[in-house]
Amino acid sequence: MISWGIVTILIGFVRTAPQFYASRLFLGVAESSFFPGMIVYLTHWFCGRDRSRSIACLYTANPAATLIGAPLAGWLLRVHWLSLAGWRWLFILEGLPAIVVGIITIFYMTDRPEQARWLPDDERNWLVNELRSELEAKKKLRNYTVMEAFCDRRILTLTTAFFLALTGALGTVYWIPTFVKRLSGAPNETVTSLLMLPALLGFTGLLVNGWHSDRTGERHWHAAMPLLGAGLMFALVTLTRHEAPLAILFLLLGSGFLFAYYPAFWAIPAMMLGETAAAATFALMNSIGQLGGLAGNYTIGLLNDRTHSLAASFGLIALVYLVAGGLILSLKTRAALGATQSPAFFK
Repeated sequence: MISWGIVTILIGFVRTAPQFYASRLFLGVAESSFFPGMIVYLTHWFCGRDRSRSIACLYTANPAATLIGAPLAGWLLRVHWLSLAGWRWLFILEGLPAIVVGIITIFYMTDRPEQARWLPDDERNWLVNELRSELEAKKKLRNYTVMEAFCDRRILTLTTAFFLALTGALGTVYWIPTFVKRLSGAPNETVTSLLMLPALLGFTGLLVNGWHSDRTGERHWHAAMPLLGAGLMFALVTLTRHEAPLAILFLLLGSGFLFAYYPAFWAIPAMMLGETAAAATFALMNSIGQLGGLAGNYTIGLLNDRTHSLAASFGLIALVYLVAGGLILSLKTRAALGATQSPAFFK
C-alpha cells in the first residue's frame, strides 16, 4: 500500500509519455502483491466456515470505492490548484490515504491471532486452536508443496477460470463508460450516474452471496452462478443492442452481477491449501488472472475497430463469463463422478 501510494502520487507529476508508461509499470508491480497478501491474511484469521463472508467484506471496498470515488474524481478533474491540473490532483490525493493506512497497518495489524494481545485470552486461544485444527486436517489429506499446488489440475482450472473472468471484468471496467455512452447518447453526467447501479448491485451481491455460501457450505455454484448470470446478461445485450433502454439495463445488470462470484471463488483454493503453498498459489492465480486485463482491453478495442459495432465485444464478454462459470462447475461435476480428492474441496 505504501509503495502503491508513492507511485500513484508520482504519476501526478509525469510530463512525458515514457514517464507515464514507466510509472504505470511500477504501479502494477506495487499493486500486484497486495491482493494475494490480503487473501492469505484472511486465512490466518478466519476459519473455512466463515471465509467467504470475510472475503466478501474485503471485496465490498471495490464497489464502495466506485460509489465514493466516481463523483469525487469528477469534482477533482474540474479543479486547478497551485497551477496543477485537476487530473494531477486526482492522482496526488488518491495516493496519500494508501500511504497513511499502510503505515498504520505495519504497527496495528498483527499477522496471526496468537500475536493479538488486544484479544481476550480465551477468545485468542479458541481461535488459534480452531485454525490449527483446520490446517492439520488439510495436511492429513495432502500437504502441498508450492510446485505441487501450481501443477494441480484443479488449481490450473481455477486459474484459467479467473483469467477468463478478469478478461471480461477488466475489459468491462475500462470500456463500460464508452459502451453506455454509445448506447444511450447521454451526457457524461448521466453516464456517470448510471454506472452507480453496478456498484450498488455488486455491494449487495458480495455480502448476500458470501453469507449464503458460508451458511450452506457450498462454494462452486455460488462462484459459478454470478458468472453465468453475467454472461447471460451480456448475451442479452448483444440481442437487444438496437433497443437502447433494454441493452443498457442488461449491461448494467451484468456488470453488477459479476461481483458476487469473488467470495466463493477464493474460498475454493483456500479449502485445500495452507501456509506457503496458499500464498504462492494465490499470487500465481492473481498474476495470471490480471493478464486478462491486457487480453480483454486489447481484444475489445480490436473488435470495435474491425467491426465498427459493439455486438462482437458484448459477445466476447458473454463467452468468457460463461466458459469461466462452466470451468468452476466442472470441478464439482468431476467430484460427483467419483473423484478421490479431498471431499472438503468439493463440498
